[in-house]
Amino acid sequence: MTPSVPGRPTPLLVLDVVGLTPHLLAHMPRLAALAETGSQALLGTVLPAVTCAAQSTFLTGTTPAEHGIVGNGWYFRELGDVLLWRQHNGLVTGDKLWDAARRAHPGYTVANICWWYAMGADTDVTVTPRPVYYADGRKEPDCYTRPPALHDELTEKFGTFPLFHFWGPGADIVSSRWIVDATRHIIDTRRPDLALCYLPHLDYDLQRFGPDDPRAHRAAADLDAVIAPLLADAKAEGRTVVALSEYGITRVSRPVDINRALRRAGLLEVHTQDGMEYLDPMASRAFAVADHQIAHVYVRRPEDLEATRAALQGLPGIDQLLDDEGKKAHHLDHPRSGELVAVAEPDAWFTYYYWLDDARAPDFAQLVEIHRKPGYDPVELFMDPEDPYVRLKAAGALARKKLGMRYRMAVVPLDPSPIRGSHGRLPTSEDPDSGPLILCSTPRAVTGRVAATDVKSLLLRLAGLS
Repeated sequence: MTPSVPGRPTPLLVLDVVGLTPHLLAHMPRLAALAETGSQALLGTVLPAVTCAAQSTFLTGTTPAEHGIVGNGWYFRELGDVLLWRQHNGLVTGDKLWDAARRAHPGYTVANICWWYAMGADTDVTVTPRPVYYADGRKEPDCYTRPPALHDELTEKFGTFPLFHFWGPGADIVSSRWIVDATRHIIDTRRPDLALCYLPHLDYDLQRFGPDDPRAHRAAADLDAVIAPLLADAKAEGRTVVALSEYGITRVSRPVDINRALRRAGLLEVHTQDGMEYLDPMASRAFAVADHQIAHVYVRRPEDLEATRAALQGLPGIDQLLDDEGKKAHHLDHPRSGELVAVAEPDAWFTYYYWLDDARAPDFAQLVEIHRKPGYDPVELFMDPEDPYVRLKAAGALARKKLGMRYRMAVVPLDPSPIRGSHGRLPTSEDPDSGPLILCSTPRAVTGRVAATDVKSLLLRLAGLS
């Protein structure tokens, strides 16, 4: 074991193992061994329990009401547009973990490998998914790095960032393996004081098949095996390891078409082009940005609030409609939030669908198109089972891509019923083992239950900076 350099902080490796719960830890022997020789605790999360909001809380020590990340996306009122999965760190308000670390130890170095809001962050090393958008409309896999030379270094060593394995019907262990390899290389060549590593693999089959399905258990075991060399490197270096999760994924069976309910009530407006319907958020009296089990409902005028509430209160699958007081109680009272926030029942989740006839759906509805859809679409994890030619279409699109031609990978179904796992609600007290978890290689570092807002101070303490 390499001894720590005198006067240097204790080096840290923080693994964001998406979807990790006590239930799944039973299928992950290497992470379980780390917890057994170190420590583990239940981890509190935030509402909404989604990636962007939770990670921002971990890194700032504040709630969405303060850091402003009210979901994986929201309605940008000043632009009149719904935007999800933005990447600029300037959207996150507050004192970041690395800012606090550098006040305590000038020169503290940080590597961010695929945690969100990475671009523009004041980190020393950055790797984040970023496709190449060619002028002719083609989209090709790639990533953004700082320093810029790291891009070719990682590509030469591990291949192009596997974007189509990171999300979409082809999402699988390949992306997490690439991220682990990149993290190992960066730690070995740059020796950052803090390495943040995002591992998305459990998100896929848990949403596709549910958390109790054998395929979900196999995904946990596969990820555990991929992490093993990184854990071994950290142990050899004397690097403290923290593994945490943003949320637990629970079983669902009911999609809730919240925007269709608002449209039928005469509150949501669309505009039409080439026979396709597009959400018109600027003209709508009310519409929802669906985000797993949470939906921000934006109401244009105060006088439409009661009509909006009436349209949604009887909709099966909605558990709560949070008004100003409800948002405040859940630390979600930020100007970016909707005038109402809908929370799904435990076995339900929200679609973004707003059209009433599939023949009028926009062309992006059947694409993996996370930046154009005005809400989250987990059905992008599937190929359309109702289309007997779906794989032939996909092969044809790939052939056009290889020839450098424009292509449309229109393979995503318009039927949301296959989805079996979701998240976003707060965990229930009846089943705490389905909620998120935090592990640490240091004995007695964590016990009982750790609040999401305490993760930042915990990491500073483990680094010896507080």
